[in-house]
Amino acid sequence: MNVSRYISQKIEGSDSGSFTSSVTKIAIISIALGLAVMLVSFAILEGFRNEIQAKIFSFGAHLTVSKYDNNNSLEVEPINGAELTRDLRRYPQIKSSQPFARKTAIIKTRDEVLGVVLKGIDEENGPSPMRQNLVTGKFLTFPDTAAAEQVLLSRKMADKLRLKVGDDALFYFIQNPPRVRKFVVAGIYQTGLDEFDEVYVIGDIRQVRELNTWADSLVGGYEVVLKDFRQLDPVSDNLYNSLRYDLKLDKITDQYAQLFDWLQLLNRNVIIFLVLIIFVATFNMVATIFIMILERTNMIGILKAIGATDNQIRRMFFFRGFNLTVKGMLWGNLVGLGFCAVQYFFHPIPLDPENYYMDRVPIFWDPRIILLLNAAVFTTSQLAVLIPTYLIARIKPVVAIKFD
Repeated sequence: MNVSRYISQKIEGSDSGSFTSSVTKIAIISIALGLAVMLVSFAILEGFRNEIQAKIFSFGAHLTVSKYDNNNSLEVEPINGAELTRDLRRYPQIKSSQPFARKTAIIKTRDEVLGVVLKGIDEENGPSPMRQNLVTGKFLTFPDTAAAEQVLLSRKMADKLRLKVGDDALFYFIQNPPRVRKFVVAGIYQTGLDEFDEVYVIGDIRQVRELNTWADSLVGGYEVVLKDFRQLDPVSDNLYNSLRYDLKLDKITDQYAQLFDWLQLLNRNVIIFLVLIIFVATFNMVATIFIMILERTNMIGILKAIGATDNQIRRMFFFRGFNLTVKGMLWGNLVGLGFCAVQYFFHPIPLDPENYYMDRVPIFWDPRIILLLNAAVFTTSQLAVLIPTYLIARIKPVVAIKFD
């Protein structure tokens, strides 16, 4: 029988109603609240990151290949799509690539005028990620024989122009000679990101080709999606070195640097928050074990007098701290994961899309983060238990027995 564990269990049963009982409850609550807050914080942070990245990637993908242009114009010179597609297929890290072309235009209705960029896409290589942003209407239909006369407007544009699904809209293209096209609003999208919602209208890439008198093989560029976004830098370096001299490669983290810098700032804030919470929980555990030792000084002296070693007594308090940690972690997981589940399935906490880019607090489930947070709390709490137990070696049996 493990004597240290046995005595620890007896101490736990005799603590009821004592000052130590109140302190141990505070220790359990601090561990539970600390773990719960960390679980919720990381779930929300990862939710924000994934939601915003998904919205960005639906427009710009991870990498963009286009013709080199000193003017940095939204309208780029055409490139041969067939040649570039063959080059991209040599990279196993690339998941997919979609051609695009852009054309600036002015939308005119009876009462309003708005400058926009028509972004032409196709779905030859798979469904467009823009489908996930559609909020009303239907996505573009791509006929086999002619360019689609449909467009997708953002909700902001539709509100400004007072257009709805099924309405006609006149697009004026400033070129030589100027051209006018009438498009039907097939659907309305919303990302919550002003960088997209205030600028882009989505249409058929063949409309842009016709306006620019391009051949069917020409495109404005390719949007490349990687299998693993974390490999963005090494893949972009390798791809850049293999491209022709007249092509350029843009990373999504450079194109929308402000958004990614904001996500990095959130990361740093949460890490600081994590360190502070762990410190508070650790301090509470140290204080709790100190109080236990002080209240049991007389008992420690008696145990030493009958032959118990310092390590045996130290293990006794270690088991006590272990039990407190496990109880706190069980309650922390129950509260933290329970809150996340309620928000994930029922969305009781809304957000203002104008400020937060989404209409509710997002939750992302990552088993690795949950396990790491539990492991961090458990490890630091157990290390905190060891700190005050070294006080036991300084307790003298003769003095301790007289201690009251």
